[in-house]
Amino acid sequence: MRRAFLALSTLLIVSAQAFAAPPPAPECGGAGSRDDTEQLGHFDVIELRRYPIASGQRPTFAKYYDDWFPAAFEQLGVLVFGEFFERGQYNFTWIRGFHTIEDHAIAQAQFYYGPIWREHKSLANSLLPGVDDNVLQLHALNPQTEVPAMPAVDPVKEPRGAQGIVVAEIYAVRKGDIQPFSERALKEFSRYQVAGVRAAGVLVTLDAPNNFPQLPVKTDGPYLVALHILRDESVLEDTFDPLLARTKQELTASGMLQRAPEILVLDTEHNSRLRWLPACE
Repeated sequence: MRRAFLALSTLLIVSAQAFAAPPPAPECGGAGSRDDTEQLGHFDVIELRRYPIASGQRPTFAKYYDDWFPAAFEQLGVLVFGEFFERGQYNFTWIRGFHTIEDHAIAQAQFYYGPIWREHKSLANSLLPGVDDNVLQLHALNPQTEVPAMPAVDPVKEPRGAQGIVVAEIYAVRKGDIQPFSERALKEFSRYQVAGVRAAGVLVTLDAPNNFPQLPVKTDGPYLVALHILRDESVLEDTFDPLLARTKQELTASGMLQRAPEILVLDTEHNSRLRWLPACE
């Protein structure tokens, strides 16, 4: 699997430069410096998790989640990249990363069989009426498209919490076409290099078994996911949406998709690391 990933990364490295609007740097703002976030390390496994929440309970779930779980995950080496309220669906959507596939199994077992989850799981699960089967297990397409580990929200300097909007483009690719589709997608994504939009990663399905099957992941891929951070609503409506329409049209015309793309518009939850930092303009 690693050899295949390296081969794909090498082939796509040139194309990636077209997408390479630099990820938000820690110096742009928030708590911490580049050294603070670089010591968090590299994350080979990224999960995009979408939780349907009981009607009217999403703010309540988010409050419980924030107070109880991210710090516990991070003590196990798991980074919560971002937390969001998904528009159009009553979902709490979040992104987390594991250093390696081996760490994925170890950290999951430590958390879900550990004291924090055992104490709170009954209440948390009571707010999650849906089946947790809408999870993508991913990894960065290549080193230039990794999800940035941005600094934690500063409770003093950022009293309003995380700002901005994150958009996720999700493409279900025909089996056998992920390599040519990825090359084409990177070229199309270069049109997003405009003011008010920041690249935040291009990910593809991780070609590895789910080694913690107690939490299922989608197996109907492969998928390609592109993440973007937008400054505000005006950028979304006036700048990004027209560019997105063109991108979807071009990539759908490739004939390499299983179905129409899915677009998630994600409002940043108060403590989301993935967010718009004004000094990044």
